[in-house]
Amino acid sequence: MGAEIEAAEEKHAEERLSPTSTTTLSQDQFLSWKRQKDEAASAKKSEASRKRAADIAAGTVQMNGRELFLHEPWVFDNTLY
Repeated sequence: MGAEIEAAEEKHAEERLSPTSTTTLSQDQFLSWKRQKDEAASAKKSEASRKRAADIAAGTVQMNGRELFLHEPWVFDNTLY
């Protein structure tokens, strides 16, 4: 029985190491996929940025330091002291 277990373990180890299927991509296919992925990420980022700007203008979210400096620079004016 010990030999059967060792044989099964070896077979399992070989199956793990060998790829079950391979998919080859041409460079054009990869670049097309990458372009689509980058466009989707860019669109998502610009939509989030637009929504954040609209929320700041509406006053529904708290601004971070950079946004506060850009929108209300008088808050950081030390000439009054």
